[in-house]
Amino acid sequence: MTAIDTPWAPAGARTYAVTDRPEIHVSVANLGLACCAAEFGSAVTGGLLEPVGTPVEPEITVLVVSGTLTHQLTPHLVAAWDGVVGPRAVLALGACATSGGPYWDSYAVVAGIDSVVPVASYVPGCPPRPEALVAAIVSLAGAS
Repeated sequence: MTAIDTPWAPAGARTYAVTDRPEIHVSVANLGLACCAAEFGSAVTGGLLEPVGTPVEPEITVLVVSGTLTHQLTPHLVAAWDGVVGPRAVLALGACATSGGPYWDSYAVVAGIDSVVPVASYVPGCPPRPEALVAAIVSLAGAS
């Protein structure tokens, strides 16, 4: 059974352990819509988050939305959110996800994903630091 086969995570989610806090396990589905998705990758490749090899039930499933959300993509974000079962939270990563970023006044851009799904944590910045992402994940897991 892989992390994708687990009943608590949507398709495409992976379970990670926080390197500094290996007792914390979170399932993360990263909706990489733009450049902030690279910061999530940096957290993994930089050793801040370690993929868990064997399935373990996470404390929480975090839907990370990183990048600019357009009106046309909102139904897909809602579907991803609805696909998460159990303890869950949305994390808005970066200026575009939190407020629309420099594109906030475009006719096609949603000025903040909190108008579409309930956001539990905001990580500001353009781009935000990988360490800030991990700190937000630890906070959402209830182990701050």
